[in-house]
Order: sequence, then structure tokens, then C-alpha cells
Amino acid sequence: MRSRPDVVAGLSDEEIARRWLRLFPNRRNDDGSPADPSDADIEMIVGTPKILAQRRRRLSDISWWMRCTAENIARRSNAEDDVTGHFWEGRFKAQILLDEVSVLACAAYVDLNPIRAAMTQLLETSEFTGAKERIDDIARLTPASRTHLHDWERASQQVSGWMSPLEIDERDDPTGPDIERSHRRASCKGFLSISLAKYLELVDWTGRQICNGAGASIPADLAPILRRIGLDSCAWCNLIKRYGRVFKRAAGTSESLAQEAKRRGQAWLQAPGNPLTACAP
Repeated sequence: MRSRPDVVAGLSDEEIARRWLRLFPNRRNDDGSPADPSDADIEMIVGTPKILAQRRRRLSDISWWMRCTAENIARRSNAEDDVTGHFWEGRFKAQILLDEVSVLACAAYVDLNPIRAAMTQLLETSEFTGAKERIDDIARLTPASRTHLHDWERASQQVSGWMSPLEIDERDDPTGPDIERSHRRASCKGFLSISLAKYLELVDWTGRQICNGAGASIPADLAPILRRIGLDSCAWCNLIKRYGRVFKRAAGTSESLAQEAKRRGQAWLQAPGNPLTACAP
């Protein structure tokens, strides 16, 4: 998840009020959908600087987003089961990804959840993962169009179009923050400096090692990816298998963790047996 305070900062006061009232309407239509806010509703927020600043901040706050999402799921689930009381065991856990190494490892770890749980052995049958949804969209392409996945990812895809593209676009946009105009997803910028094809190949290879026992040599065309982040194939597979146990509040190389601890005013951040300690800065 990527927070976008840069997008919220560029919204007008009236747009902030309208967005907030779509989430928390003062009135609802007969079908339960949010009623259009009145001018008075909008003025109550816009005309009170303290409340406006609070609403603006919350619209890009991950903790507030999780609070609202968790409450919605809990209410719906309790209604389905005709029960009351707590639905979630505890508060959600948030982990800062400090560098590209940790982003790549976290993405692979999440996409391999069904394979690590022995629910399937293939990415294309790994239900409820981003990798499978991207693969499902690729399957609809003609062979010729698959050579242009970088541009294709930025189109609004039928299945995976709610997610950010994978391959990052480093070009600066002079017009301001990169916003996806369909509002299906927050950004078209991407988040990794490898192609979608290479990412899927790396994750597929990693899943096979986890299923069959790590130790095989990584294919030559994938080796540069791991060399760039300072890991060999065994260390990479070990990281993916143990990711949830290695990192707590933050994930990254030893250097990134040290910098984050300093920023927080702490002596260190816990990361027992971190395979990324061998990474080059």
C-alpha cells in the first residue's frame, strides 16, 4: 500500500469536503448509497479550518483507512452471521518498506502466500493474489502485444486494473502527481525497477524452490536481479520463506534499518537473522 499525501495536498478544500462526505455521508438515499452533500454540508467542513485540516490529513492516512475498512468488513461479516461483538483479533500491523529490496521481497512473499501454504503449486492458480490477476490479464493478450507489457500495464486492465502497474516509470511529470484518472487505482507510476515479465519469472522460480526445497541455481537471466540487491539464490528463497518472522515494524537492508532507527530515535530495529544484512548499500 502506498499513501498519497501529495495527491491530497493538491485537492481543493471543496473536493476534500466532497470526498469525505462520500465516505461519511450526513444522509443516505433509500438504497443506502451516500446522498449528494448539500452546500451547507460542504460549508460545515470548508468553513472550519481545524476540521478541514483534519479531514485532509485523514484522507491520506493509512491507519485511518484501515480503521474504516476493518469496521466495514466487521459490520458486514457480523450481519451475515447474525452475531455481534469483535470480529478482528487485534489492531492491524503496519510495516514500513524502506528500500527497493524490501518492496521486491514483500511483493514476492505476498504473491507466494498460497504456494507457501501448499494450497497450489502454480502462480496462475494462486487465487486472491495480485500475480494471478496480472497473469489473467496477460492471458487475454495476443503474442505480439505481450512484448509491450510496460505500456500495457498502464491501461485500465479488466482484472488487475485496480492495482498499480509493477514496473516503475521514473519520468518526471511536470503537470504534478501521477493520478489515475479513472479512479480505479491511485497511480500509474509503478513500484519496482524490473519488468512485469521478469518479476513473474522470478516469483515463479522462487515458488518452485520453496515447494521442492531451495538450493537450485537461479537461471542466468534472473541472476542479475539478485546480484543487484546483494543476494544469492539460497538467501533469497530463505528470505521469502521467513519474511514474516524476520521483519517487524520495518523491512529493509541493515543500512536502511539503521537509518530508520535513527529517524525514530531508537538504537536499533528488530530483524533477527535478516538475510539482507549482506546486501550492498
